[in-house]
Amino acid sequence: MGFLWALIVGGIIGWLASLILGKDVPGGVIGNIIAGFVGSMIGQALFGSWGPSVAGFAIVPAILGAIILILIVSFILRAVNKR
Repeated sequence: MGFLWALIVGGIIGWLASLILGKDVPGGVIGNIIAGFVGSMIGQALFGSWGPSVAGFAIVPAILGAIILILIVSFILRAVNKR
């Protein structure tokens, strides 16, 4: 049950980050979950684990990390599509 809860929270984090940026994450729901998980790792590595925590995710650093990840992915996809 804990893994399912982590998937749900990771998806919500990725979805919130895409809403904040106004950019869709490639891959839909799976992309949001991946952005939430990877963004959480990036955010906690850069900003630490402060603020409210749900299912092992420090919410504020996880959203900031997901925003950074989505920006990087969008820049890479834009550069690839220009070719």
